[in-house]
Amino acid sequence: MTLGLNLFGFLPALIASVLFAQSVSSQPADRAMSLTSPEGAALLERLRQGGTVMFIRHADTAGQQCDAYTKEREGQRNISPAGRDQALALGKRIATLGISLAEPILAGPVFRARDTAELAFGAHRVKVTNSLLADDYANGRLAWVLSEHRRLFSEPVPQGENRVLVGHRGPVQMIFGDIVTGTRLPEAGVLVLQPLGTSGTEVLGVLEIVAAIDGGNPPCR
Repeated sequence: MTLGLNLFGFLPALIASVLFAQSVSSQPADRAMSLTSPEGAALLERLRQGGTVMFIRHADTAGQQCDAYTKEREGQRNISPAGRDQALALGKRIATLGISLAEPILAGPVFRARDTAELAFGAHRVKVTNSLLADDYANGRLAWVLSEHRRLFSEPVPQGENRVLVGHRGPVQMIFGDIVTGTRLPEAGVLVLQPLGTSGTEVLGVLEIVAAIDGGNPPCR
């Protein structure tokens, strides 16, 4: 449960999330697809066509401290050394696979999301935005943060490029529910969405472009 959550901010956000989820495809996403699976290969071809949203969960955080919920890096749960390598590998793999990306890449301001984006794609290509805040950093702005996630998930993307968002599983789980719980959206996993404008979003699946580390959902310490 989000810490310091204002009840009056949470209830409208929960209601809006339920309404939004009704427009989401019932297509299953029980686990991340590998690129070598038939489903993963098909999803990769869809990404090469463009017009989708790629939501990337931040890279590995195994062994890192729990959040103290400060703006300073020292008070946050950060990506691990292995996570830094994982983020670099993710960016290189996306480029090698021929997936075109719209710019700027959008990333949340909490350092594990921002670092993942900047390592993967280069800081000069990244724009940091509060729209992709972690839910437990949103405080009284949770309803707005969820609204911004839904907007970025549903706004159409031109064919030939893909919108890339780097953030946290919490808000995504509040919107889409069980299909992204636990290791179903591992750290560094890519949730692929088809934006449908005012009709919402269709979940196309979760793709494991680089290998998850130890299941991809480690506890903090």
